[in-house]
Amino acid sequence: MGSASLARSARRFASATTPPGAFSRERLAAWRHALHRQPELGFDLFKTSQFVADTLASFGGDMDITRGLGGTGVVASLRGGAGTSGRGIALRADMDALPIFEEADVPYRSEVDGVAHLCGHDGHTAMLLGAAEHLVSVAETLDGTVHFVFQPAEEAGGGGEVMVKDGLFRDVAADATAVYGLHNWPRAISKTLRPGGFAATAGPVMAGADEFEMVITGRGGHAAMPHVCVDPVLAGAQVVVALQALVSRSTSPLDSVVVSVTCFDAGEAVNAIPETATLKGTVRTFDEAVRKRVKVQLLDTAAAVAGAFGATVDCDYVDGYPPTINGADETAFAAACAARVVGADNVVFDEPPSMGAEDFSYLLHERPGAYLWLGGDSDYALHHPKYVFDDATLTTGAAWFATLASSALRADS
Repeated sequence: MGSASLARSARRFASATTPPGAFSRERLAAWRHALHRQPELGFDLFKTSQFVADTLASFGGDMDITRGLGGTGVVASLRGGAGTSGRGIALRADMDALPIFEEADVPYRSEVDGVAHLCGHDGHTAMLLGAAEHLVSVAETLDGTVHFVFQPAEEAGGGGEVMVKDGLFRDVAADATAVYGLHNWPRAISKTLRPGGFAATAGPVMAGADEFEMVITGRGGHAAMPHVCVDPVLAGAQVVVALQALVSRSTSPLDSVVVSVTCFDAGEAVNAIPETATLKGTVRTFDEAVRKRVKVQLLDTAAAVAGAFGATVDCDYVDGYPPTINGADETAFAAACAARVVGADNVVFDEPPSMGAEDFSYLLHERPGAYLWLGGDSDYALHHPKYVFDDATLTTGAAWFATLASSALRADS
């Protein structure tokens, strides 16, 4: 979609646009900073989910608040007053922090040692809270239901998958026909996405990420007598090299695959060949068929190569988050809404997909939708100890979420 067609699409939703100026940056920043001071990990978001639920309840309106999906997930369902179409839309924000010591010098620094919001999920949560507060105030213009999904355990644990299994789209947001989310994307990551602008990519936007741990067992012995041993270090080294052929010789150059062996642990004594060697790593792909094939080939290759040296392999392969695949129609809609908020010139379509993984993919397995990136002004990348979320983007993200709902649930559409 070019800028001209994007502008035309955006004009369709002019009456439903919520500008960033409709939000108080100070109010949204206060919410973010409160969450930032008390970060929590994984599913153990007890203070965070209570803060979110209490804040949502303070907005009033015809809104049901459901707690307990995914353990500490929160879903607020706001019913519009402009009709009975039965339509619905789901908007998602992640809430969890990272097990990293914060080094940024900010007045609202984390008060929990070794835990910090260094991926901006506190900002995503504040954006969605802002959108919820605004949409409550204009609920009489909405024909349908907006479901605000606050999810735990994105960083690890697959909170999105757990919320789905707990009935997110079966029991709570059954009327949602699409789901949307975003992630802040700092300047340190992207050289093309402007701070405050959006990147919209139809198709694969983030990779699937699997993990493996393989134990190669040989026969230990004295380093001076390798001929009576089976050296798992040598076998392991050959396995590492052979796995790269899965990328360079077993996968089409048009398909993106990354196989990374990131840990190699074997032995302690300099004069002894160890009994075992342990390899750990990740596999990242954008295509489910490629993902399944590479898994089989990795297991077969490791066993065959190690076997050639007389060693055996025991591999624990963990299927992680699947690829995040944006729907074409939903991406066009999300981009048009973004253009209404920031202008068509500030929405780009050429930002390359990321090999990072995101469990929003589980929600996209249940409903079509789109996941956009929102540019931020930060010199440090996500997960860096000195990363600082760009508060200037809070009202932009909130406005985009609100515009999505207002446009999708217009009474005259």
